[in-house]
Amino acid sequence: MSHYDYIIIGAGAAGLMLADSLGKDDFFASKSILILEKDDKSKNDRTWCFWEKENGAFDDILHKSWSKVYFAGKDLKLSTTIRPYTYKMLRGIDFYSHFLTRIKGYSNISWLKGNVVAIEENENGAMVSTNTQKFSGTQVFNSTFDYQSVINQKKYPVLQQHFLGWFVKTKHPIFKVDEATFMDFSIPQKGNTRFMYVLPFSETEALLEYTLFSEKTLEKQEYEDAIEDYLTNVLNCSDYEIMEKEVGNIPMTCYKFHKHNTNSILNIGIAGGWAKPSTGFTFYNTSKKVKALTDHLKKGKTLSKFYKRDKFWFYDLLLLDILHSQNHLGQSIFESLFKKRKASLILKFLDNETSVYEDIQIMAAPKAFPFMKALLKRVFRPFFS
Repeated sequence: MSHYDYIIIGAGAAGLMLADSLGKDDFFASKSILILEKDDKSKNDRTWCFWEKENGAFDDILHKSWSKVYFAGKDLKLSTTIRPYTYKMLRGIDFYSHFLTRIKGYSNISWLKGNVVAIEENENGAMVSTNTQKFSGTQVFNSTFDYQSVINQKKYPVLQQHFLGWFVKTKHPIFKVDEATFMDFSIPQKGNTRFMYVLPFSETEALLEYTLFSEKTLEKQEYEDAIEDYLTNVLNCSDYEIMEKEVGNIPMTCYKFHKHNTNSILNIGIAGGWAKPSTGFTFYNTSKKVKALTDHLKKGKTLSKFYKRDKFWFYDLLLLDILHSQNHLGQSIFESLFKKRKASLILKFLDNETSVYEDIQIMAAPKAFPFMKALLKRVFRPFFS
């Protein structure tokens, strides 16, 4: 049985970013690192989007970027710049190709294809078992997410950001190349928080995603019917070709994922609660978490201490409490934000980077009653639970 200092389970965004961060840092040159992944990562299985100021670490492999966003609601149609931010899109296949090439250049990192079936902690670290082999690791970083463990608890609400997307090519030009549709809530809400998300690559090519923040998913046909209706009745386009499709589901919850971490095992990525609870955005937050984790390891701190709960966690919790009990309010909440505040300030808030003064500005935009009600329920919950 082979032993490694670090074992990384899963070669998604979190696993590959972590492997690269450790591999390029001389501090870890003497450490043996194993990546276990069941897939060969040769398919374009997802799309990541994020916003950041100026140039960034992923600029060389971006598929597209936008300086403007479009937001629509019941009474608002807004096209606006997001300066100093740029909205950026990265295709999964480009990310995998780039990072796999980099990681192959690190002599202390090994890659094995295998499906992990068990992780067991012991006095020397942890034992990781695949269908055919066993490995021991001093520390294990696990990106395998168990949705059921989160759903089974009742203390924190669990919504899902679920979506289906079409990559389409139209016969005639219909898309604004420099503008991404961040949220279009003008579509029928049907008692939920539903919006269309459009990323144009050219005047005739774009990704359209029908997205919901809700407790339950839909039948596949309902997503597809909504995209078809949007193309036909909103974009006035009936002549198009579907080039690719993608589906996704991201947990939206303030559940304390760090409770499952130990001194030897740390959950990373979505499994570690690295997705932004109120929006589901994960990629850019993962890049920041990986940097913090690398510094944490260099300081010799235990894995069980790698977590931070701040004011934004509580802000997210209040919004999720509202959407869990009154899911239809999502449209009015987001519409009030974009109607009364600059898009750049909203993005800064969603990136967990605003000051207290800026927080107050954001909180003053939507109607106060749902948030006050949610706050009171959280404050007095311990006395009644």
